[in-house]
Amino acid sequence: MTEPAIDDSAPTGSPRGLDLGRLASHLAMHRPELTGGPLSARLITGGRSNLTYLLRAGEREVVLRRPPLGHVLATAHDMAREFRVISALAPTHVPVPEPLLLCTDPEVIGAPFYLMAHVDGTVFRTREQTDPLPAEQRRGLAMAMMDTLAALHTVDPEAVGLADFGRPHGFLARQVRRWSGQLDKSRSRPLPGIDELRDQLARTAPESAGTGRIVHGDYRLDNLLATVDPVAVRAVLDWEMATLGDPLADLGLLLTYWDVMGDEAAPGNPVADGLGPRAGFPGGAELIERYAGHSDVDVGPLHWHVALGCFKLAVICEGIHYRHIRGQTLGEGFDQIGEMVAPLVTYGLAAVSRRS
Repeated sequence: MTEPAIDDSAPTGSPRGLDLGRLASHLAMHRPELTGGPLSARLITGGRSNLTYLLRAGEREVVLRRPPLGHVLATAHDMAREFRVISALAPTHVPVPEPLLLCTDPEVIGAPFYLMAHVDGTVFRTREQTDPLPAEQRRGLAMAMMDTLAALHTVDPEAVGLADFGRPHGFLARQVRRWSGQLDKSRSRPLPGIDELRDQLARTAPESAGTGRIVHGDYRLDNLLATVDPVAVRAVLDWEMATLGDPLADLGLLLTYWDVMGDEAAPGNPVADGLGPRAGFPGGAELIERYAGHSDVDVGPLHWHVALGCFKLAVICEGIHYRHIRGQTLGEGFDQIGEMVAPLVTYGLAAVSRRS
């Protein structure tokens, strides 16, 4: 999950989670061309997912990504993994920011981090952003989002050096086990129905012939930098969950965000309320039709994959809630995140029980 942009207090000081003095020394040694003036930083997103800062060195702006503070689950927030996948995709037709520097030494700023080029564009997330857009621009953004996802799923992992980026065989069953483990590490309260959802997913996990594609793992409109004049996706962001696996997992999670949390009758999404039919965008069925027209993936029934998306989002929200009640988040609005878990479990149980 990603949250609304957050301004940190003092742009010339060190924002929480970033030591500008140590960073400046590291850059002077490894990328001196990025140190053309006094270094300043501003937190632009943080607390629920990886922390993202806009750095200014003289006249140049770059972006730094580091893991969140506090409770970090195993295999999540892997900076080297994010850096590797955007480096591999940079020469392809999938738009990603230019990778600049990876630092795996936590002694520099307190955690591993990487730098990437700053890309102009907007992360469309709130009703304040999307309500003023005319219908054709909302539709254009949705279609561009699906075209870009189809483009990602057509990239040959071996051709870009990612043949060993994941273990496609048994991917879906392993996803259930992985998120079950994450749930157990984030439990802080009773969660009715979530164990039943996990068990049903484990019993019914399909064996897909479409595994082995590059999967983003958290693909949605508010993880893209986009423009509306003209309508275009400028960069795909937040690759922390990327792997090789079943592309239907990306579609199922996208439908969870779009149709489950973005439906008029749904509880809504306090983090990104400007997405989906609730905000005047085309429905999920139209999005999947667009994707199918630009991809060789057999979309088939997606009910199980939506249920997996609901389970995954419920676990992520519970992890954020876990960090919030321990004071390990930055920004406002975290008190609502825990309330998203129960509706996601309910929708997930309904989806996994469907047969067609």
